[in-house]
Amino acid sequence: MTHAFYRSSIYSQLEGFKLETTSTHAGIKRNPIFPRHYQRLPPLTIDLYLPALPTMVDVFNTTESMVNLTLSSYFITYAVGLLFWGPLSEKFGRKPILLVGIGSYMLASILCAFSGSIEHLIASRVLQAFAGSAITVVSTAIVKDMFEGRERERIMATIMSLVIIAPMVAPVLGAFLLQIASWRMMFVTLAIFGACASLLAFCYKETLENRYTGSLVRSWTRLGVVIQNPRFVILLCIFSIAPMALMGFLAAGSYIYINGFGLTEQQFSYFFSFNAIVASFGPTIYMKLSRHIAVQNVISGCFAVLVAVGVMTLTFGDTSPWAFALLCAPATLMVIMMRVPATNLMLDQQDKDTGSAVALIQFFAMICGSAGMLLVSIRPESLIANLGMIQLCIGVIGGVMWLMVRNRGFVVDNLVKAF
Repeated sequence: MTHAFYRSSIYSQLEGFKLETTSTHAGIKRNPIFPRHYQRLPPLTIDLYLPALPTMVDVFNTTESMVNLTLSSYFITYAVGLLFWGPLSEKFGRKPILLVGIGSYMLASILCAFSGSIEHLIASRVLQAFAGSAITVVSTAIVKDMFEGRERERIMATIMSLVIIAPMVAPVLGAFLLQIASWRMMFVTLAIFGACASLLAFCYKETLENRYTGSLVRSWTRLGVVIQNPRFVILLCIFSIAPMALMGFLAAGSYIYINGFGLTEQQFSYFFSFNAIVASFGPTIYMKLSRHIAVQNVISGCFAVLVAVGVMTLTFGDTSPWAFALLCAPATLMVIMMRVPATNLMLDQQDKDTGSAVALIQFFAMICGSAGMLLVSIRPESLIANLGMIQLCIGVIGGVMWLMVRNRGFVVDNLVKAF
């Protein structure tokens, strides 16, 4: 497989990147169980307490906007944390950063559970997000360390399918905890999940063989090295906007189903799970389609479906909860389907600095996703129309940009070919 690595104007920054070999147990190195498990924590952290959002408005005697800050502040901090931890994982290795992240995550989850005000909860969520970002960036970098090409796509698809099971189960579990206890028990549960993840972390053997040996401060300059690669940046701009449609749904979904359609928290969890079930097939559908259809066409089709769904959501998305669910499910499916080839394609633009590349990919996806969460709430009385407009705009803008680069060499040379 051809790797495109942008070399001009960055050699002066490479002198600190000396090779340091780290021995790795072959059996552990080829086993993807570790990234599979760690990648479940972020969606659990986001989705477990979604059924409690309307309840929190009353509990804390606050507004929907303030409660939504527990989501939007999480995503923004999570995105910034990725930029902090990604380069550090290139200098200190994956395992130390992973252990620090999991330990901090457990502490933050306990602080969330004992929050006495909405401000306290928001602050605790910020710490939880900062810790969780370390877990995500390391687990994604581990996949790049271990696999490449079609095998990497297969592993990423498997991980993504398992990750989607988490939000499918999370709202149902959250609604159950809300019935037998309170919203505080949801964060205690997250702390328990973190403890389970820590057991695996201690068993993990380091997979980073070539560490950055420059100074601590200079390790963060590796982000600048990656961002100077125009091919990476072009793809980053195209694929980072797609999560806006998904995150917009996450932010507005509970209010639309519970306050708009009058469903109970438990009924909302079933509709949300329906969306997650459909989305869980996304990676598998992509892998099967990419064997017979050019990946460029698969991605083009995803953007086209987003345009169609956006138009239909604006037209009759507010007629019933089932109509809304049947429109949001394919939109989520398209975003998930694109994620596997998009991430693989962007990572293939960099031979080195995997941690920094992963951090930038996740950072811009989360920033755009947070923007989607804010945009969908601009007109609280028209949440469905807001979401439909976001889906339509993402489909049009992303689709046009993709058509402009889909046949360029740096894209064609690094895409997995259909059989």
